[in-house]
Amino acid sequence: MPAFLRNNKVLWTLQILLAALYLFAGGLKLVAAPDQLRPTPADPIPSANMMIFLRMIGGFEVLGALGLILPGLTGIRRHLTSVAAGCLAFIMVGAVVTSMVMMGALAAIFPLVVGVLDVIVMAGRRGWGRQS
Repeated sequence: MPAFLRNNKVLWTLQILLAALYLFAGGLKLVAAPDQLRPTPADPIPSANMMIFLRMIGGFEVLGALGLILPGLTGIRRHLTSVAAGCLAFIMVGAVVTSMVMMGALAAIFPLVVGVLDVIVMAGRRGWGRQS
């Protein structure tokens, strides 16, 4: 991993930007009405089971966003930042696959880039707070 990607300022910038993205996306999935979660107006309203799944993913994204920021701010269990980034990267794998299947390769670029940034944070914060 290049040294500039292990720079504390670079990692904090990525963590803050990713947390803002996940708070927005996850918060929207948690509070939006079912008809607002359609990809296009021509698509059907998501079923009850799909809404449960979307709300669950939204909850995971909000918790992951908090996991990117709070351990570093509080200094408590800072190693959990890399765990949160890894879990969010795993969610992004699902987003890439879903985007590829539903909307094509072009739509999968954004979740792919976000997932790569999650992996960078995960690798950069690995062992953070475990120094003796």
